Amino acid sequence: MSFFKKLKERMFRSSSKLDEGLEALVDDTGEDLPPPPQAPDKPEVMPEPQPAPDPAQPQPAKPGLIDRMLSRDDAPRRVLDDDMLERLEELLIQSDMGVETAMRVSANLAEGRFGRKMSVNEIKSALADEITRIMDPVAKPMPLYAARPQVVLVVGVNGAGKTTTIGKLASQFREAGKSVMIAAGDTFRAAAVEQLQIWGTRAGVPVMTAPEGSDPASLAYDALARAKAEGVDLLMIDTAGRLQNRADLMEELAKILRVLRKLDPDAPHNTLLVLDATTGQNALNQVEIFRKLADVTGLVMTKLDGTARGGVLVALADRFGLPIHAIGVGEQIDDLQAFDPEEFAAALIGTDLQA
Repeated sequence: MSFFKKLKERMFRSSSKLDEGLEALVDDTGEDLPPPPQAPDKPEVMPEPQPAPDPAQPQPAKPGLIDRMLSRDDAPRRVLDDDMLERLEELLIQSDMGVETAMRVSANLAEGRFGRKMSVNEIKSALADEITRIMDPVAKPMPLYAARPQVVLVVGVNGAGKTTTIGKLASQFREAGKSVMIAAGDTFRAAAVEQLQIWGTRAGVPVMTAPEGSDPASLAYDALARAKAEGVDLLMIDTAGRLQNRADLMEELAKILRVLRKLDPDAPHNTLLVLDATTGQNALNQVEIFRKLADVTGLVMTKLDGTARGGVLVALADRFGLPIHAIGVGEQIDDLQAFDPEEFAAALIGTDLQA
């Protein structure tokens, strides 16, 4: 199954909610039409008899079902007016686009269409085009540099999927011919270390660990020193994500940055923020926090298969403009793929990709 098919299938709850909402919106014309006027009584006139058809003359063929479908569009339509736009905004907000982005998408959709009658499919197509336009500029793969090792710091709250994302990326880079090393820097969670070790074994990637509760900065320093000595292409460093005490986390991340820069002034070369789609609008708050804690260079969105409100990714692109490197829709290694805005928009809205 292609990644787009998986994405569309697993985001069905999101697209079906929009579908239902748009169907209801278009079907409810908002018009309370009066009954048609009655014609005045007229004397009854008998119709003139019509001549029987001449069997010798060819009769016009009745249009078939396909002909009728092609010749006219029977889909319900509704005028795109202020009331309809307001209700469309509400639908987009319910899909977690947020108020500002929903208003912007609706306003852009109305340009050149306001006052026109539109069907559900026409609205969906216009929405998919607008979402693709917003997300095109941020759809960028993680850049690879000539620096060896290229240091990739991975941040995010606990439970967002950092560990799994690191494992999948490491495996994918290894398959692409890059030498990779992982540093299990979340030394406070034994489960995270064990999970990375499993991924490391699966991908043939070494994983550096330290005793539980030890200093993550010391581990990061040792990992970079070893990666430099062995000529490793990519060093991926996991970090803790305990937001309950931001001061401690800020100091921890700051210390990691200080020790890395003793060995490489440009490290880290990438700082990836992993976000959980099921947190909805809270993902926006996490971006704000981690941009202050660390210089975030790109985003990875996980668990899009576990939410009916994938629109938060549109809000993130619209508000922050940070590159979105990859999205995840499951636990398998190929369930994390490069972000494609057209595929995402089609899956979110429930349309097919244009040929």
